[in-house]
Amino acid sequence: MSNRTLCFLIRGNPPSEVLLGLKKTGFGAGKYAGFGGKVEVGETIEAAAVRELEEESRIKISTDDLCPLGRLKFLFPSKPNWDQVVHVFAVKAWTGNPVESDEMKPIWCRVDEIPFESMWDDAHYWLPLVLEDRKINARFVYKDDNETVGEAEVEEWDDYEQGVPSPS
Repeated sequence: MSNRTLCFLIRGNPPSEVLLGLKKTGFGAGKYAGFGGKVEVGETIEAAAVRELEEESRIKISTDDLCPLGRLKFLFPSKPNWDQVVHVFAVKAWTGNPVESDEMKPIWCRVDEIPFESMWDDAHYWLPLVLEDRKINARFVYKDDNETVGEAEVEEWDDYEQGVPSPS
């Protein structure tokens, strides 16, 4: 199962806006999501998050700017090669302005106007929690259509740094 990253740039305290990207190509094309992607061989999860964010939006951060908030396990029984574990980070400090890339078109959204209907079906279960700085561990099993969540388990825990509970 592949490891992937997902970063959400957040403005305001409490959060008032979040940067989403419209995925233009590849896995999830046509959906809004955070910025991230695959962890390459020999790369840490944090280094992958920094690299992917810059590749997709031209935003520069360091690993110290990453606030780890979740681990999401996705299972696609009818397409097991899509199974993945996604490490979710909030980012509240960065350099530069988001720029459209070949992969993503960035858009700032008010947190009360997130386009959940144009995102992966799982987002409404966990993204509001992440935007509240709540640390989560979740497991989603998609139905055979690979678009609809069939099973969802989301749990919170107090200290992400102490290790992530293992999802079933």
